[in-house]
Amino acid sequence: MQRTSRLKRELQMLSTEPPPGITCWQTEERMDELRAQIVGGTGTPYEGGLFSLEIKVPERYPFEPPKMRFLTPIYHPNIDNSGRICHDALKLPPKGAWKPSLNISTVLSSIQLLMAEPNPDDPLMADIHTEARQLLT
Repeated sequence: MQRTSRLKRELQMLSTEPPPGITCWQTEERMDELRAQIVGGTGTPYEGGLFSLEIKVPERYPFEPPKMRFLTPIYHPNIDNSGRICHDALKLPPKGAWKPSLNISTVLSSIQLLMAEPNPDDPLMADIHTEARQLLT
């Protein structure tokens, strides 16, 4: 029950006050399956791109983080070839930073920031991480 009411509030907030460059909506009749799109940020390698994500909301949400993955292929050290995202906000403590006070909007915003500023200390794709380090040094 808490998950449903919380998701309704979050989806309402995302439709009326979406973060800049981000849209999110539910798929068909399933409230626990969402889609989102993030516009690539200005001055980043992703500028002008539109990146789609799949969001699955677990039964224990907000006590467990949503599962998110990119549907659009993206070349990024913290995102693997399947679109899985290595990000603290998507993992429970002690390895992650998810807490019930976070919401889908804040996580999508943090993923948008991750696209602009990869986390070199937590690479999911080691070869891309190595290449990025060489280009930036």
